Amino acid sequence: MSGNGLSYSEQGGEAAPELAQEVVPTTTPSAPAAFGLFSSDTKKNEDLKQMLESSKDSAKLDAMKRIVGMIAKGKNASELFPAVVKNVASKNIEIKKLVYVYLMRYAEEQQDLALLSISTFQRALKDPNQLIRASALRVLSSIRVPIIVPIMMLAIKEASSDLSPYVRKNAAHAIQKLYSLDPEQKELLIEVIEKLLKDRSTLVAGSVVMAFEEVCPDRIDLIHKNYRKLCNLLVDVEEWGQVVIIHMLTRYARTQFVSPWKDDEVVEEYSENNFYESDEEQKEKDQKVKNTYTMDPDHRLLLRNTKPLLQSRNAAVVMAVAQLYWHLAPKSEASIVSKSLVRLLHSNREVQYIVLQNSATMSIQRKGMFEPYLKSFYVRSTDPTMIKTLKLEILTNLANEANISTLLREFQTYVKSQDKQFAAATIQAIGRCATNITEVTDTCLNGLVCLLSNRDEIVVAESVVVIKKLLQTQPAHHGEIIKHMAKLLDNITVPVARASILWLIGEYCERVPKIAPDVLRKTAKSFTNEDDLVKLQILNLGAKLYLTNSKQTKLLTQYVLNLGKYDQSYDIRDRTRFIRQLIVPNEKSGALSKYAKKIFLAQKPAPLLESPFKDRDHFQLGTLSHTLNSRATGYLELSDWPEVAPDPSVRNVDVAESAKEWTGILSKTKKEKPIEKFYSESEEEEDESASTSASESNSGSGSEKEDKEEGSSDESSGSSSTSEESSDSESDSKENTAKKTSRAAAERQFSPGKFLGGGSDSEDIKKKAKGISKKRSTSSSSDTESTSSEESSSDSMSESGSKSDSGSGKSRSATSSKKEEKPVQDRKAPNKQDVFLLDLDDFCPVTTPVAVPTAAVLSPSLTADLEGLSLSSSSVIDVTTQVSVPRKTHELLHRMSGKGLAAHYHFSRQPGIFGDRMVSVQVTVTNTSDQKIENIHIEEKKLPPGMRMHEFNPIECLEPAASITVSMGIDFCDSTQTASFQLCTKDDHFNVNIKPPVGELLLPVTMSEKDFKKEQGMLTGMNETSATIAVAPQNSARLVIIERLVKAANLGVVPSGQDNIHRFAAKTVHSGSLMLVTVELKESSTAQLIINTEKTVIGSVLLRELKPVLSQG
Repeated sequence: MSGNGLSYSEQGGEAAPELAQEVVPTTTPSAPAAFGLFSSDTKKNEDLKQMLESSKDSAKLDAMKRIVGMIAKGKNASELFPAVVKNVASKNIEIKKLVYVYLMRYAEEQQDLALLSISTFQRALKDPNQLIRASALRVLSSIRVPIIVPIMMLAIKEASSDLSPYVRKNAAHAIQKLYSLDPEQKELLIEVIEKLLKDRSTLVAGSVVMAFEEVCPDRIDLIHKNYRKLCNLLVDVEEWGQVVIIHMLTRYARTQFVSPWKDDEVVEEYSENNFYESDEEQKEKDQKVKNTYTMDPDHRLLLRNTKPLLQSRNAAVVMAVAQLYWHLAPKSEASIVSKSLVRLLHSNREVQYIVLQNSATMSIQRKGMFEPYLKSFYVRSTDPTMIKTLKLEILTNLANEANISTLLREFQTYVKSQDKQFAAATIQAIGRCATNITEVTDTCLNGLVCLLSNRDEIVVAESVVVIKKLLQTQPAHHGEIIKHMAKLLDNITVPVARASILWLIGEYCERVPKIAPDVLRKTAKSFTNEDDLVKLQILNLGAKLYLTNSKQTKLLTQYVLNLGKYDQSYDIRDRTRFIRQLIVPNEKSGALSKYAKKIFLAQKPAPLLESPFKDRDHFQLGTLSHTLNSRATGYLELSDWPEVAPDPSVRNVDVAESAKEWTGILSKTKKEKPIEKFYSESEEEEDESASTSASESNSGSGSEKEDKEEGSSDESSGSSSTSEESSDSESDSKENTAKKTSRAAAERQFSPGKFLGGGSDSEDIKKKAKGISKKRSTSSSSDTESTSSEESSSDSMSESGSKSDSGSGKSRSATSSKKEEKPVQDRKAPNKQDVFLLDLDDFCPVTTPVAVPTAAVLSPSLTADLEGLSLSSSSVIDVTTQVSVPRKTHELLHRMSGKGLAAHYHFSRQPGIFGDRMVSVQVTVTNTSDQKIENIHIEEKKLPPGMRMHEFNPIECLEPAASITVSMGIDFCDSTQTASFQLCTKDDHFNVNIKPPVGELLLPVTMSEKDFKKEQGMLTGMNETSATIAVAPQNSARLVIIERLVKAANLGVVPSGQDNIHRFAAKTVHSGSLMLVTVELKESSTAQLIINTEKTVIGSVLLRELKPVLSQG
């Protein structure tokens, strides 16, 4: 069994516990270790089969992991199908997932065995876990047997109505598989596609459009109602879905909108005014020009919503947007794609090839697009030949009088390249430039003649071919060049070049009367050894000389014709017979021989040197057909623009339909309290107060506050004293959490003593807010009224008079504001910096003008919230156990690297003073040198897209051994990407960077245990990440867990009613997404760490960082 033991170690797996004694590797000399290398796959698979039949889940899970690993490496694991399929009904969800991964791979190959488990798959379609439901549907659609088509159809219909967008996405994928299996199901599938197209989830959009493109690409009517929704969702759809949607919308737009290019054509048509035209006629034409084209708003919507995707990291998305702008945008706007395409030239060679091919097609018709980026197309020595050739093509297309001298210098370098194919292509490019730009024709011709003395035969041959084409354009002036080329005939061996020289001498034999007969004499000697192409030109040369100079060449021509008569090639023999009958008259000669001279020496048209990409523009850019320059299977033709745009009203969506969802969500609130009239009046009053506040307040934040309150008043004021009933609905609970979060941020500015000191807490807070800005005390009555109703909702207070508040709050708020006006004036106004540190909008939800009895101030939920407050604003920690959070300092610039200037930074965990979305960073700068350092400042910020930085004010002078701490703010966009910039002094620049730990991208949140559980219930499934960790014995105490977790991440402590469960809450700084952390201690020194958040990437990174915090001592 030693062989089996070694095979286990090779695969990196562990044996199942019950098989451990069988697979212990022996080390005796009689069983060499190398034997394991030659053990058969059958034995390996036998062990896996035994593990799969084991009664222990751990063995099965280990076996499945190794089997999936085999599949990933490309090994065949199909013979394990019977053993694997038995575990499809396993109760262990991890095993079940891996079994489905295996079945998706092999269900098509082992159809009979898969059919035996079809009832299990059907049961799994109703599994509570969305991943299992989706996997079952994928396996079912992979069994390509016509007999189960009805079952698949039913499963797809059910899945299309599933609550999980992930399952609906898989239903869209299954549609394509079912259609390829049974095209007769098309009509039923179109109904499902129509239903899924109405889906508002970004996860589903790309997949259903792909199904639409496969099943019914001609059913444009299905897109009408969903057009605007798809345009607006486009930015948030996953990348490959974006590509599919953009291509579909390109085809759609070409059928629904008129051409934006007509405007240019009409302007050109009427640009010249007829001399005899009257002024009235001219005015009519001018009016016609002006009214020619107005872009449809839906057309503009598509262009506007796709423009941001030019910054996508996915090359296919950028290419899709580029082709959309090329085919749909006005010519003046299409040029914005060029910069993004040039950016893609730094990708791998496959991407470069496709981008350059499309750029080459674009550059033929619109040179101006790429002219600013000419140098980006210069060839690098490391480029492969295919890339070099395409770049050369684009450079040639972009050549004009202004840049031709630069390009010719560049071409001279390319001609010397070791890549002979590329050098030959360069010579052709020089020839094209010479024909297109007449000013440089002579220069190019002289340069090509110089190349005739090159040692490389291919270069010389290509030069001869190009010179031949150039000389045809103006032969009268270039007799010397023809003589020079005739002298090279002895040395050139490439057939094409030799044939070109002979053709030139024959065509212009009258200009070189002495050289031409001698050339014929030399080539007649070597006739039998020449290539067929050269032989044909020798025959042509003989015929032309016979007609123009028969005295010297008659015998030579007859000799050549005799040689050709008995040549092995029938082409040569046929040509010889034809020429003999044509030029040598006899009795049998017809009338044709009289015109022999006109036939042979007729004026030939000069050849056109054109781009090979000239005819590719009839294919849609970015498609396989365009790349191959041949129509590929499945290619959908772009239709021509319609002369008259179809009715745009087909894209209008009935407002009643979209309102149904909100009606359902808010039905409870509306039944409890019919307040439609109240809302309309309050909105009017808010509009009036907004103008008053804007005129009276210097800060200008009054109107912003009212906008926010107006938008949120629908949910917040709807819940009255019966807050428990209204919190049942999903939308209300989210609103409550948001209000509490914003209120907690405001409350952290004050010490808990002030809240607990008697009197109304709401009045206390309101006085704080009014002390910040005196002018805010004159804000409108509707403001205060709406905020009072918001507080009654968010604090869940049981106020008996809250219903009457909404009716009579207006008069009471006015009275209240007058009463409190005097103490506000007496209070000393804070300085400007204090105003800047506070976000005034945070106070809106908690201000109330209504006098509330002291007994009702602190409701149970508010008390729980206040327990989490501490005097420190760095984190939210339980008051009963004060935990110090030592700041961790990171090195920004070492004193050796900074020439005496040292810099360190730490994350202060303060609310962002430079903006809501910015993380505060404290930078300590120290002068360790013996000389003062002047003008310390920040320059050249190299930030990833979306990231912003508020730099610190320049430090004018730092004395030796002095140190100073400055603040800066960075918006990391909820990612751990590095912010790179230069820390500069008067004389030096130092490149530095700041990389945030994921725990510093959070702000602590206070919430009750009930709210925590409610929010956690909404963030399950794919939004939940968990891990089981071994906890060090010294880390199992409550205080230690809180201290270690809060030290690692900026989390707020949530009160917990269970000793073994610890809860923490925070929100991301940039997007405000909730981050819920649960530590559940279990027996035998283990704990389960659970993180619930919409930001799954940050959640998984945080999980990875928190695991060692509890497991290490």
